[in-house]
Amino acid sequence: MTKAELIEKMAKEAKVTKAAANKAIDSFVDGVKKALKKGDKVILVGFGTFSVTQRKARKGRNPQTGKEIKIAARKAPKFKAGKALKSAVK
Repeated sequence: MTKAELIEKMAKEAKVTKAAANKAIDSFVDGVKKALKKGDKVILVGFGTFSVTQRKARKGRNPQTGKEIKIAARKAPKFKAGKALKSAVK
């Protein structure tokens, strides 16, 4: 499902305009980004949890040359599906 399809579905089911649905989705995504940037978790009971994980520095290989390279440590976003979402997908 694309963002446009999601906006259309939300607008239809919530009986709001597509512009309002788009604004709601953008606001949600922006809120999640800001919370993760601060290091907070975003927990949506039944849906899942967005969090940030720390990845350690490691060595990797350049696939073209086979030469060993260093991959720097970094933070990465993580999503863990909730129980209700997992059971809905089964």
